Formats: sequence, structure tokens, C-alpha cells
Amino acid sequence: MVFAPLTLTAKEKTLASPDGKIILTISENTDNGVEISISDAGKTLLNPSPVNLDIRDSKRGKIKSFSKVKTTDEMITAPFHHTPEFQNLYNELTAKLDNGQSIEFRVFNNGIAYRYTTQGKGENIVDNEVIELNLPDDPKVYLSHSTNEKNPVAMAFQNRYSVTPLSSADPLLAFLPATVDYGNGLKMTILESDVESYPGMFVRADSISGKLKGVFAPYPSKTDYYRWRKQEFVTGTEDYIARTQGERTYPWRIFAITGKDTEMPVNNLVYALASPSRIDDISWVKPGKSAWEWWNDWGLRGVPFKAGINNETYRYFIDFAAKNGIEYVVLDEGWYVPESGDMLTTIPEIDLPMLAAYAEETGVGLWLWTVFNVLDSQLEEACKKYSEMGIKGFKVDFLDRNDQAAVDMTYRILEGAAKNNMMLDLHGFYTPTGFNRTYPNVVNYESVFGMEEMKWSSPTVDMPEYDVTFPFIRLMAGPVDFTPGAMRNATRQDYQPIYSNPLSQGTRTHQMAHYIVHDTPFTMLADSPSNYIENQECTNFITSVPSVFDETRILDGELGEYIVTLRRDGDNWFIGGETDWNPRDYTLDFSFLPEGEEYEVTLVTDGINADKQAEDYKFETFKANCKTRKPLRMASGGGFVGKAKKI
Repeated sequence: MVFAPLTLTAKEKTLASPDGKIILTISENTDNGVEISISDAGKTLLNPSPVNLDIRDSKRGKIKSFSKVKTTDEMITAPFHHTPEFQNLYNELTAKLDNGQSIEFRVFNNGIAYRYTTQGKGENIVDNEVIELNLPDDPKVYLSHSTNEKNPVAMAFQNRYSVTPLSSADPLLAFLPATVDYGNGLKMTILESDVESYPGMFVRADSISGKLKGVFAPYPSKTDYYRWRKQEFVTGTEDYIARTQGERTYPWRIFAITGKDTEMPVNNLVYALASPSRIDDISWVKPGKSAWEWWNDWGLRGVPFKAGINNETYRYFIDFAAKNGIEYVVLDEGWYVPESGDMLTTIPEIDLPMLAAYAEETGVGLWLWTVFNVLDSQLEEACKKYSEMGIKGFKVDFLDRNDQAAVDMTYRILEGAAKNNMMLDLHGFYTPTGFNRTYPNVVNYESVFGMEEMKWSSPTVDMPEYDVTFPFIRLMAGPVDFTPGAMRNATRQDYQPIYSNPLSQGTRTHQMAHYIVHDTPFTMLADSPSNYIENQECTNFITSVPSVFDETRILDGELGEYIVTLRRDGDNWFIGGETDWNPRDYTLDFSFLPEGEEYEVTLVTDGINADKQAEDYKFETFKANCKTRKPLRMASGGGFVGKAKKI
């Protein structure tokens, strides 16, 4: 009894955030191993929850000792991020376990993170990583569930959010990020960072126990190929999740804590916890916008040639991009025969060296679409050939997995592309885990229920609501290639899926606002050049919006209702707002402008008839200063965009 308090002290430790508001408690449970609990300003966010790394032929670790608390305060340079640099301030300590493992804990003013480290030579077989998040009081959860009920770990990581109390949540696997809503603005979002040579994490809701449990795809033992794209898929699995080196660190598990919804999209924890850049010179990485043919189905009109996957069509796209200051053109699926699995051979209708040279002459860069495993199988040859030809990057598609083998493939591609000065846009891909910091040539990711869904989704799909939900949650993980820019816009009652002449849900200004609301270092103009030419006023505004900015703020908004985003480029400001299907009166407050300076503002708002004619909009210009207030109305599914240029 005399020694009991000393034992308890040795087995339990608290670690506070630098501002003292967030408290992480690390403890040991005889049955569950290491546990953590989290509170924010005295409110419990996480009851004691097991977090263990189960390695084959090794016992589950017990806490042996804790290190001293260390404080780190640093500035992180963040090229192509929503801010070019940010402060990274945290307290940290390490718990050493009696099985040779250790756990590093960090507590920030906006969340906590931990990761495991193992020692020793040889290889470890990781049977499982135990993460059982014991949530109090049946909170509301935002979960994006797998779209493959038969094999939930195999899908494109694209779905809307199911929003329910935990007690009624679907037990189907959900991919990250996942957000827990405690009420009164307080939320905790589960993310991960620095996932290398290891599977990504899913969560499964256990409504009976009140837990979100971490789940990991098993290691593949057999694979096969789909005939139509030569896309690799898993046909057999091992009874473990990873084979790892004995001495290594494991992915960061992140619990981002926000008191207001406006703090969510600008959270930096995923980026901060990723490995620093492995590319010494990134001067060749050039963000920008791209003209793109797939969404509009190569939909040109008024041209003297048959539009399609041919030289004439791409020369037209290149000319359109050059005339409108659009930096790139993507050649999407079809420039090589997809089922061949050979991206070194183009179809007869495409003369790629000629197109690359023509694009170079006009100041436009070309990107090529391909499939992950196809690029991986021809990585060295493809990167060398197309880099020397002048191709600027690859849009890589259809990974549809996040098991360890898929993650290893991804890192091979990142490194191989970087060595050849090739940029990457990753589609059909798992949620970002920070390697846009490690490999800054990754300029965008999909991992979103994007505009492509409007080509086939039924009218019951509520895209405007999703548009004001995912920026709060998904942007916490990294940038997003939503592929916006529709010039054919529909009200709620008029929308219908049309594959070759697709519509967007919501108004014209709602679409235009995507270019400001989304973090998009590389993004598409998804509609046809024919439609942009007929709507040149809107096209000019879209192309005037930078792809990266010097500052980002979320001025206003509520998850699932509306969002107003402000970005600065030098002395100029860009602002975009979006609402769900509920019309909304809003007063635009220009107090963000520097005091004593006058600006010329271009503002695009929903037209007076936008509730019936979604393409109706109004352009106006006026002078403004920090005292200016501008009332406006967002129509149903509407929005607004503006830019303020210093006079």
C-alpha cells in the first residue's frame, strides 16, 4: 500500500497543450494496455481508450517510464499549402514500453497526436494496431462510408457524409477524416499523417459500446487485373496488416480539436506532422489551372473537325488555354489504349510529341492521365520519356486501396516522378496524409465526392449541402481536386444527370466560389471551352483567381450550412461564399482590408432570378475600404465571389 501511489504515478501522466486548455492523459490498463483520454477546457472528449501496436511474437507493451516534457516552437515553411508558413507549437513527451516500443505524444493548442516507434533489426509483422475511441455522451458523428459493402477497403474514397448520433451510425467502414460533434461548436476530427510503408486507417462505428474503432486493410497476398484498364486489385490477403522494418516510426494518429467551425479548414496538423520535403529544388513545381476534356465529354461545338481524342481537339484545347491564361491541359483517359496497360504507346489519333511541342510554343503545359499500377510498372521509362518530351505531370488514377502494398506503390511513384521533375495529381486515391509536404510535386488529390458525380447522380443527391460540408472536414487533410467550373447550372427542381452535357447543382456563382473556397494548387476548368467562350465574363474571373495564396482565413460559416473564405495574394484579396439549398442574406464585411487603403472591388452575386434560373448572376464594381459593408443575398444553392484590388 505504501508503494501503490508511486506505481500509479509511474504508470500515468498528463500532458497539456501550450495554452493549458487541452489535456491528454496517458495511462495503463491491465486488460487494455496503454490508454489515452482527452479533455478540452474541462470537457471530456475521449474517455480512456486503448491504443496499442500488436506485433507478432511480442507481448503488448506496458509503460516503463516517461521522458521529460519538451516544448517545441518552430516555423514551418509550407509551399503550395493554404499558407506559405505557420507556427508549429507543441509540448511533447515519450512513453517507453517494456517490450522495446515507445510512443511519442504531442499536444498542440488545436489537437493532439501520437505515434509508435519500434527498435531492433530484422522485420516485424504487425498483426494489428488497436485504436478504440471511447466517446462520451453519444455525440453526433460525420462519417464518409465505403461505397463497397462487399469489400469495404476497396473503393475510390469518395462519398458524402452520414451525420447521425454515434448510437445509430452505420457500422460499415468509414474513411478518414471523421468528425465528432460535441455541440456548441466543439468538434474533434480524426486524421492521420506520415503514413509510409503502412496501411491507412478506417474507422468503424460500434453503436453498442459507443466507440469508433480503427480498422486497417490486411496485407495483400494475391492480386489480379481488371481487363478494361489493367487496374490491379486485391484477390487474397494475409492475416496481418503490415510487414515493417524493426527500427522505424509509425504513422501519426491525429485528433484535431476545434471550438469553431471556421477553424477547421485551416488546421495544419496533417501537414506539420508529415516528413519534411525530400526534394531539394522545387523551383520546377508550378501550380496552376488546367483545361480538361473528360467532364464535358470532349464537348466542343462550332468547330470544323470531329471532337474527340485526336490531335485537332487537343490543339483546340491548347489554343483555348493559351488565350485565357490557363497554364495546363490534361489528356485524360484514352490517349493510350487503357486495357493494354501500356502508357508508352499512344493511339494512332494522337501525335504526342507534336502536341507537346505545340503546347510549349504557346506557353501551355500538358499532363497525361494514367492508372497507378500501369505507371508503377513502367515508372522509369515513362517518367524519362515524357519528361524529356516536355510533359509536366501525370494525373494518376484508380488506386482504390490504402493497404501497405498500395502505399508502397504510391511512394515509388512519388519518388520516381520527383527525380524526373514531374508533378502529380492523385485520383481514385485515399485521403491525403501529408506527403504533399514530403514530396511537394504532389500538387493535388481527389479523395472527394466531386463534380464528376453530377454526370450520373440522381436528383436526390444533395450536392450544395456537401459543398458546404466537405471543405470544413476534408480540407483538414490537404488540398482537393474537386474539378469545378460548370457553366451549365441547375436549380434543385431542374437538375438531372446528363452524361455528355452535365449540369451542376446550384447557381453560377456557387460554382465560381469553388475556386476560392477550395485549396487547389492544381485544379480543372471542367466544362467545355465552348461554354467558357460563351460565358467569357465568368471565365475571366475564374482564371484571374490564383492557385496558391499568401494567406487564408475562413471569415464565416457553419458546417453543412454555408462557408465564406478569404484569401490574399500580395495586396489583392479574393473572397468566396457558398450556401446550401437554403437562401441566405449575408453582409460582406470588408474590415479585413488594411486601414487607410482604398480598393476596387469586383463582386459577382446571384442574379435576382437565380432561384429559378441558376445561371443568373450580377457583376458589379465599386470602391471599398475597411469600413465598407455590403449586403447581398445568396440564392438557394447560391453563393458569391469577389476580388479587391488595391488602388
